[in-house]
Amino acid sequence: MYLQEKGIDYEEKDVNKDAQARQEFTARGLSGVPSFVIGDEVVAGLDKGRIETLLKQMVIRCDQCSAKLRVPRGKGTIKVTCPKCQSSQTIKT
Repeated sequence: MYLQEKGIDYEEKDVNKDAQARQEFTARGLSGVPSFVIGDEVVAGLDKGRIETLLKQMVIRCDQCSAKLRVPRGKGTIKVTCPKCQSSQTIKT
């Protein structure tokens, strides 16, 4: 209901009925529902603050070292500096 109220698109998987969903669930080390996969992050439980924070961000890869960088969505064109290798890139969010 929370996701619907917020107008958030999602794909629901029932681990009790879907063997592949159950396999993905256990492979991630999860043991309780609800659980959410947002990008490459997992949120166990209905942590509304964490869910909303992750949805306001996107994950990109550094051009130089391929590190994953989390950047804000909807901020136009921004310059991002990789904390790992210090290289900078300009991206459109």
